[in-house]
Amino acid sequence: MKNFVAIDFETANHYRTSVCSVGIVIVKEGEIVDSFYSLIKPTPNFYNYRCQKIHGLSAEDTDDAPSFPEVWAQIAPKIEGLPLVAHNSPFDENCLKSIFAKCEMNYPNYTFYDTLRVSKRVLKLENYQLQTVAAECGYNLENHHHALADAEACAKIAIKIL
Repeated sequence: MKNFVAIDFETANHYRTSVCSVGIVIVKEGEIVDSFYSLIKPTPNFYNYRCQKIHGLSAEDTDDAPSFPEVWAQIAPKIEGLPLVAHNSPFDENCLKSIFAKCEMNYPNYTFYDTLRVSKRVLKLENYQLQTVAAECGYNLENHHHALADAEACAKIAIKIL
């Protein structure tokens, strides 16, 4: 697969609708050609301690952020016709479907591929966490749980193993 979009969401709390940041990395002909990152005002708009500890974002960061529909209006034209790739794609796909439903937006039935599942089939590693698989694929993930950094790591993995 040479053309795809790697995507990663971070959430503010246990609700999949609470996306608070998104990163996408666009790959064409096996090369990264574009990327996009945005904070998002989460729905519902509260942060739990566990999520905050993971990604470091708080209400202070997203209180003035755009809504999901505003952010997606910028992303949709960039990814049109391309499959989406994520590490542990069921999480990101569920977030996307949930927030589309919550915002009463028509979901375009994006095709998702999962670098976690594929890496378990093609690599022999001690674990299959994003940073471990990325390192095996030659990418040093320095800012884990930043949506754009994670999307870039996923893109590098997908270029290597998909």
